[in-house]
Amino acid sequence: MRRALLVAVVLAVAGGTGWWWVGHPRAKPVADTSGSDPIPVLVATAETRDVPIWLEGLGTVQASATVTVKAQVDGVLSEVRFREGQDVHTGDVLARIDPRTYQAALDQALAKKAQDAASLANARVDLARYTKLAATAYTSAQQADTQRSTVAQDEAQVAQDQAQIDNARAQLSYTTITSPIDGRTGIRLVDQGNLVHAADTTGIVVITTLKPIAVVFTLPQQQLSAVVGAQAQGTPIVEALPQGAAEGQPLDQGTLAVLDNQVDSTTGTIKLKATFPNEGLKLWPGGFVTVRLRADTRRNATVIPPAAVQRGPLGTYVYVVGESMTASRRPITVGHEDLRQSIVESGLQPGERVVVDGAARLSDGRAISIAQSPTAPATASRPATGGAT
Repeated sequence: MRRALLVAVVLAVAGGTGWWWVGHPRAKPVADTSGSDPIPVLVATAETRDVPIWLEGLGTVQASATVTVKAQVDGVLSEVRFREGQDVHTGDVLARIDPRTYQAALDQALAKKAQDAASLANARVDLARYTKLAATAYTSAQQADTQRSTVAQDEAQVAQDQAQIDNARAQLSYTTITSPIDGRTGIRLVDQGNLVHAADTTGIVVITTLKPIAVVFTLPQQQLSAVVGAQAQGTPIVEALPQGAAEGQPLDQGTLAVLDNQVDSTTGTIKLKATFPNEGLKLWPGGFVTVRLRADTRRNATVIPPAAVQRGPLGTYVYVVGESMTASRRPITVGHEDLRQSIVESGLQPGERVVVDGAARLSDGRAISIAQSPTAPATASRPATGGAT
């Protein structure tokens, strides 16, 4: 009995000690809610700039002209006069096909015409003679008419011979293969000595025009009105950058050439084509590039870095630095925005300073300290993406 009583007392003491440890207020850590220390932040000044509005898309480089040079007649490729990768001009001789059989065909057609022309001359002399005799009744009028028909037949034969000559001369000219465009040759597809045919599908070489060059790109259909508006103001400027590049020196600058006449219903995009001078040959057919089209220029726009713009349930806002070094939360309206700058439509004046780093720890009226001056300007000369938000 005494042992059971002792066990009960020990359990009661242990339970009371645990209850005191959990519930005693001094056992819990006290959070520091004073918030009196200023929060270090980085700031930037709202500036007034002329901001170009760029629309960005992915494009594919295409040669402005591409020709697969093929043989137009059958024969042995007797000569190849171009080098792979050579720049050629219209009319330059690229290759020759053995012309002997085609020269013989031309000579035969010329001889046939000479023969028929002699027959025609004799028939005309006989016609003149029969016409005089028929006028004096020394021969019948029927004989004169028959001779007149013979002359007409000989004239038609001579005309046919001339057509044969023209055809034979054209076939002979096809044995000399010339470049139809200015451009650069690719890899040779047929070597000298091979038998080529007019029905061959591979051709002899492919020539592409690299100067100028074209880029076909797409934009969302929501930007159609912006593109049409830019065309109404003149020829929009287009820049080509390396694929995936958001900024930097463009590979080349050109102009918009074509806006397709319909929207692709499967993708909801519009197709456009721009031309570039490509003097530095930085654009190559088949390559992918980032394309930016300048749709407009916002004059005297108030701009801030995108990092200063905060978003919440009630919309966009910024923390404005007050004269007493406190952060004031202010709602703003943002227009065009990209990776380098945001245009503020309302709610902020040029010259006001906004917090660009450290805003996550701020609240309205909280004391702040400026850690350092921003090292980058509030805007960039070229934005990276297009479209208004």
